Amino acid sequence: MKLEDKVVVVTGGGSGIGRELVLQLLSRGAHVAAVDRSPATLAETLGLAGDRADRVARYEVDITDRAAVRALPERVIARFGAVDGLINCAGIIQPFVRVADLDDDAIDRVMAVNFGGTLWMSRAFLPLLRERPVAHLANVSSMGGFLPVPGQTVYGASKAAVKLLTEGLASELEETSVRVTTIFPGAIATNIVTNSGLTTTPGGDAAGKGPAPYPAADAARDILDGIEHDQWHVFVGRDATLMDRLVRLAPRRAARLVYRKMKGLLPPT
Repeated sequence: MKLEDKVVVVTGGGSGIGRELVLQLLSRGAHVAAVDRSPATLAETLGLAGDRADRVARYEVDITDRAAVRALPERVIARFGAVDGLINCAGIIQPFVRVADLDDDAIDRVMAVNFGGTLWMSRAFLPLLRERPVAHLANVSSMGGFLPVPGQTVYGASKAAVKLLTEGLASELEETSVRVTTIFPGAIATNIVTNSGLTTTPGGDAAGKGPAPYPAADAARDILDGIEHDQWHVFVGRDATLMDRLVRLAPRRAARLVYRKMKGLLPPT
Protein backbone atom coordinates (compact mmCIF):
# COMPACT_ATOMS: atom_id res chain seq x y z
CA MET A 1 0.00 0.00 0.00
CA LYS A 2 1.46 3.34 -1.03
CA LEU A 3 1.37 5.66 1.96
CA GLU A 4 0.90 9.03 0.32
CA ASP A 5 -2.44 10.59 1.32
CA LYS A 6 -3.31 7.56 3.48
CA VAL A 7 -4.52 7.79 7.10
CA VAL A 8 -2.42 5.55 9.36
CA VAL A 9 -2.85 4.84 13.08
CA VAL A 10 0.42 4.21 14.97
CA THR A 11 0.58 2.94 18.56
CA GLY A 12 3.62 3.81 20.63
CA GLY A 13 3.82 7.06 18.67
CA GLY A 14 5.38 8.99 21.53
CA SER A 15 8.88 7.51 21.38
CA GLY A 16 11.31 5.07 19.81
CA ILE A 17 10.35 3.31 16.61
CA GLY A 18 6.77 4.54 16.95
CA ARG A 19 7.84 8.18 16.94
CA GLU A 20 10.04 7.60 13.91
CA LEU A 21 7.15 5.89 12.15
CA VAL A 22 4.94 8.94 12.76
CA LEU A 23 7.57 11.37 11.45
CA GLN A 24 8.49 9.27 8.42
CA LEU A 25 4.84 8.64 7.54
CA LEU A 26 4.45 12.41 7.41
CA SER A 27 7.49 12.63 5.17
CA ARG A 28 5.83 10.14 2.82
CA GLY A 29 2.69 12.26 2.63
CA ALA A 30 0.48 10.34 5.04
CA HIS A 31 -1.88 11.59 7.75
CA VAL A 32 -1.22 10.04 11.16
CA ALA A 33 -3.22 9.23 14.28
CA ALA A 34 -0.47 8.93 16.91
CA VAL A 35 -1.47 6.82 19.92
CA ASP A 36 0.45 6.63 23.20
CA ARG A 37 -0.32 6.50 26.91
CA SER A 38 2.00 9.46 27.58
CA PRO A 39 0.70 12.94 26.68
CA ALA A 40 4.16 14.40 27.24
CA THR A 41 5.92 12.20 24.69
CA LEU A 42 3.07 12.63 22.21
CA ALA A 43 3.53 16.39 22.52
CA GLU A 44 7.25 15.93 21.80
CA THR A 45 6.45 13.95 18.67
CA LEU A 46 4.07 16.65 17.52
CA GLY A 47 6.74 19.28 18.10
CA LEU A 48 9.18 17.32 15.95
CA ALA A 49 6.60 17.20 13.15
CA GLY A 50 7.13 20.93 12.58
CA ASP A 51 5.13 22.37 9.70
CA ARG A 52 3.58 18.92 9.08
CA ALA A 53 1.88 18.88 12.49
CA ASP A 54 -1.48 19.71 10.94
CA ARG A 55 -1.52 16.16 9.53
CA VAL A 56 -1.09 14.56 12.98
CA ALA A 57 -3.72 13.92 15.65
CA ARG A 58 -2.72 12.84 19.15
CA TYR A 59 -4.64 10.24 21.17
CA GLU A 60 -3.67 9.52 24.76
CA VAL A 61 -4.84 5.91 25.09
CA ASP A 62 -3.69 2.94 27.17
CA ILE A 63 -3.98 0.08 24.68
CA THR A 64 -4.69 -2.38 27.53
CA ASP A 65 -7.91 -0.47 28.27
CA ARG A 66 -10.43 -2.27 26.08
CA ALA A 67 -13.14 0.36 26.46
CA ALA A 68 -10.77 3.14 25.45
CA VAL A 69 -9.56 1.13 22.47
CA ARG A 70 -13.11 0.36 21.34
CA ALA A 71 -13.91 4.08 21.44
CA LEU A 72 -10.81 5.11 19.49
CA PRO A 73 -11.91 4.32 15.89
CA GLU A 74 -14.85 6.70 16.15
CA ARG A 75 -12.53 9.45 17.40
CA VAL A 76 -10.10 8.91 14.53
CA ILE A 77 -12.92 8.88 11.97
CA ALA A 78 -14.23 12.14 13.39
CA ARG A 79 -10.83 13.72 12.69
CA PHE A 80 -9.78 12.08 9.42
CA GLY A 81 -12.91 10.53 7.90
CA ALA A 82 -11.26 7.15 7.19
CA VAL A 83 -8.50 4.79 8.30
CA ASP A 84 -6.27 3.10 5.71
CA GLY A 85 -3.60 1.58 7.92
CA LEU A 86 -2.76 0.46 11.45
CA ILE A 87 0.74 -0.13 12.78
CA ASN A 88 0.78 -1.74 16.22
CA CYS A 89 4.21 -0.72 17.49
CA ALA A 90 3.69 -0.20 21.24
CA GLY A 91 5.45 -2.76 23.42
CA ILE A 92 7.40 -3.33 26.62
CA ILE A 93 10.03 -5.76 27.87
CA GLN A 94 10.21 -7.62 31.16
CA PRO A 95 12.87 -7.39 33.88
CA PHE A 96 15.93 -9.48 32.97
CA VAL A 97 15.14 -12.43 35.25
CA ARG A 98 14.22 -16.06 34.83
CA VAL A 99 10.55 -17.01 34.55
CA ALA A 100 10.56 -18.54 38.04
CA ASP A 101 11.69 -15.20 39.48
CA LEU A 102 9.31 -12.98 37.53
CA ASP A 103 6.42 -11.61 39.58
CA ASP A 104 2.83 -12.11 38.50
CA ASP A 105 2.14 -8.43 37.84
CA ALA A 106 5.09 -8.18 35.44
CA ILE A 107 3.88 -11.22 33.52
CA ASP A 108 0.34 -9.87 33.29
CA ARG A 109 1.52 -6.44 32.11
CA VAL A 110 3.86 -7.76 29.40
CA MET A 111 1.12 -9.99 28.00
CA ALA A 112 -1.51 -7.27 28.29
CA VAL A 113 0.52 -4.63 26.44
CA ASN A 114 2.31 -6.70 23.83
CA PHE A 115 -0.32 -9.27 22.92
CA GLY A 116 -3.55 -7.89 24.35
CA GLY A 117 -2.97 -4.35 23.11
CA THR A 118 -2.15 -5.58 19.63
CA LEU A 119 -5.20 -7.82 19.60
CA TRP A 120 -7.66 -5.18 20.86
CA MET A 121 -6.37 -2.52 18.47
CA SER A 122 -6.52 -4.91 15.53
CA ARG A 123 -10.09 -5.96 16.35
CA ALA A 124 -11.18 -2.36 16.84
CA PHE A 125 -9.83 -1.07 13.53
CA LEU A 126 -10.30 -4.03 11.20
CA PRO A 127 -13.90 -3.10 10.30
CA LEU A 128 -12.67 0.33 9.13
CA LEU A 129 -9.73 -1.16 7.23
CA ARG A 130 -12.02 -3.59 5.43
CA GLU A 131 -14.12 -0.69 4.15
CA ARG A 132 -11.16 0.75 2.24
CA PRO A 133 -10.26 -0.22 -1.34
CA VAL A 134 -6.67 -0.73 -0.18
CA ALA A 135 -5.57 -1.05 3.44
CA HIS A 136 -2.75 -2.40 5.58
CA LEU A 137 -2.30 -3.88 9.06
CA ALA A 138 1.24 -4.21 10.43
CA ASN A 139 2.09 -5.67 13.84
CA VAL A 140 5.48 -5.46 15.50
CA SER A 141 6.61 -8.82 16.88
CA SER A 142 10.33 -9.26 17.67
CA MET A 143 13.38 -11.36 16.98
CA GLY A 144 12.54 -12.69 20.46
CA GLY A 145 9.26 -13.94 19.02
CA PHE A 146 11.00 -16.67 17.02
CA LEU A 147 14.20 -17.13 19.05
CA PRO A 148 14.47 -17.83 22.81
CA VAL A 149 16.22 -15.07 24.77
CA PRO A 150 17.10 -15.98 28.39
CA GLY A 151 15.73 -13.39 30.79
CA GLN A 152 13.09 -12.29 28.28
CA THR A 153 11.11 -15.52 28.02
CA VAL A 154 7.68 -14.08 28.81
CA TYR A 155 8.39 -11.09 26.56
CA GLY A 156 9.33 -13.55 23.80
CA ALA A 157 6.16 -15.56 24.40
CA SER A 158 4.07 -12.39 24.05
CA LYS A 159 5.81 -11.53 20.79
CA ALA A 160 5.47 -15.11 19.50
CA ALA A 161 1.75 -14.72 20.14
CA VAL A 162 1.80 -11.49 18.11
CA LYS A 163 3.55 -13.37 15.29
CA LEU A 164 0.91 -16.10 15.10
CA LEU A 165 -1.94 -13.64 15.59
CA THR A 166 -0.70 -11.53 12.69
CA GLU A 167 -0.06 -14.47 10.39
CA GLY A 168 -3.49 -15.84 11.24
CA LEU A 169 -5.08 -12.49 10.42
CA ALA A 170 -3.18 -12.43 7.13
CA SER A 171 -4.73 -15.77 6.20
CA GLU A 172 -8.20 -14.71 7.29
CA LEU A 173 -7.92 -11.50 5.26
CA GLU A 174 -6.38 -13.13 2.19
CA GLU A 175 -9.38 -12.43 -0.05
CA THR A 176 -10.01 -8.90 1.21
CA SER A 177 -8.47 -5.51 0.46
CA VAL A 178 -6.36 -5.64 3.64
CA ARG A 179 -2.74 -6.73 3.42
CA VAL A 180 -0.93 -7.79 6.59
CA THR A 181 2.73 -7.61 7.65
CA THR A 182 4.54 -9.09 10.65
CA ILE A 183 7.62 -7.12 11.74
CA PHE A 184 10.61 -8.63 13.56
CA PRO A 185 13.03 -6.05 14.97
CA GLY A 186 16.33 -7.13 16.43
CA ALA A 187 18.22 -4.88 18.84
CA ILE A 188 17.02 -1.33 18.18
CA ALA A 189 18.27 1.88 19.83
CA THR A 190 15.17 3.01 21.76
CA ASN A 191 14.21 3.86 25.35
CA ILE A 192 12.15 0.70 25.79
CA VAL A 193 13.76 -0.03 29.19
CA THR A 194 12.42 3.22 30.66
CA ASN A 195 9.08 2.88 28.89
CA SER A 196 8.73 -0.61 30.35
CA GLY A 197 8.92 0.82 33.85
CA LEU A 198 12.34 -0.67 34.58
CA THR A 199 14.58 1.49 36.73
CA THR A 200 17.89 -0.09 35.76
CA THR A 201 19.41 -1.55 32.65
CA PRO A 202 20.72 -5.12 32.75
CA GLY A 203 24.33 -5.57 33.75
CA GLY A 204 26.81 -8.41 33.76
CA ASP A 205 29.32 -9.94 31.38
CA ALA A 206 27.20 -9.36 28.27
CA ALA A 207 26.49 -5.68 28.89
CA GLY A 208 28.04 -3.39 26.32
CA LYS A 209 29.23 -6.20 24.06
CA GLY A 210 28.20 -6.91 20.51
CA PRO A 211 27.26 -4.61 17.64
CA ALA A 212 25.60 -1.27 18.24
CA PRO A 213 21.79 -1.36 18.19
CA TYR A 214 20.12 -0.52 14.89
CA PRO A 215 18.96 3.13 14.75
CA ALA A 216 15.24 3.62 15.30
CA ALA A 217 15.03 5.87 12.23
CA ASP A 218 16.45 3.11 10.04
CA ALA A 219 14.06 0.61 11.62
CA ALA A 220 11.08 2.83 10.79
CA ARG A 221 12.28 3.23 7.20
CA ASP A 222 12.56 -0.54 6.77
CA ILE A 223 9.09 -1.08 8.23
CA LEU A 224 7.44 1.51 5.98
CA ASP A 225 9.26 0.16 2.93
CA GLY A 226 7.91 -3.28 3.81
CA ILE A 227 4.38 -1.95 4.13
CA GLU A 228 4.59 -0.15 0.81
CA HIS A 229 5.69 -3.41 -0.81
CA ASP A 230 3.03 -5.49 1.03
CA GLN A 231 5.68 -7.78 2.52
CA TRP A 232 4.56 -10.79 4.58
CA HIS A 233 7.53 -10.48 6.98
CA VAL A 234 9.95 -7.61 7.63
CA PHE A 235 13.18 -8.39 9.50
CA VAL A 236 14.63 -5.21 10.96
CA GLY A 237 18.36 -5.10 11.52
CA ARG A 238 21.15 -7.43 10.52
CA ASP A 239 20.84 -9.50 13.71
CA ALA A 240 17.18 -10.31 13.09
CA THR A 241 17.89 -11.27 9.48
CA LEU A 242 20.83 -13.53 10.35
CA MET A 243 19.14 -15.20 13.31
CA ASP A 244 16.03 -15.94 11.25
CA ARG A 245 18.23 -17.86 8.83
CA LEU A 246 20.10 -19.68 11.59
CA VAL A 247 16.90 -20.67 13.40
CA ARG A 248 15.60 -22.23 10.21
CA LEU A 249 18.81 -24.18 9.65
CA ALA A 250 19.81 -25.11 13.20
CA PRO A 251 17.33 -24.02 15.87
CA ARG A 252 19.13 -25.54 18.86
CA ARG A 253 22.45 -24.08 17.78
CA ALA A 254 20.79 -20.67 17.46
CA ALA A 255 19.30 -20.95 20.95
CA ARG A 256 22.65 -21.92 22.46
CA LEU A 257 24.38 -19.05 20.69
CA VAL A 258 21.94 -16.55 22.17
CA TYR A 259 22.24 -18.19 25.61
CA ARG A 260 26.01 -17.81 25.62
CA LYS A 261 25.64 -14.17 24.65
CA MET A 262 22.87 -13.31 27.09
CA LYS A 263 23.59 -15.41 30.19
CA GLY A 264 25.73 -12.65 31.70
CA LEU A 265 22.65 -10.44 31.95
CA LEU A 266 20.91 -12.84 34.32
CA PRO A 267 21.30 -12.93 38.10
CA PRO A 268 23.27 -15.94 39.41
CA THR A 269 21.25 -19.10 40.02
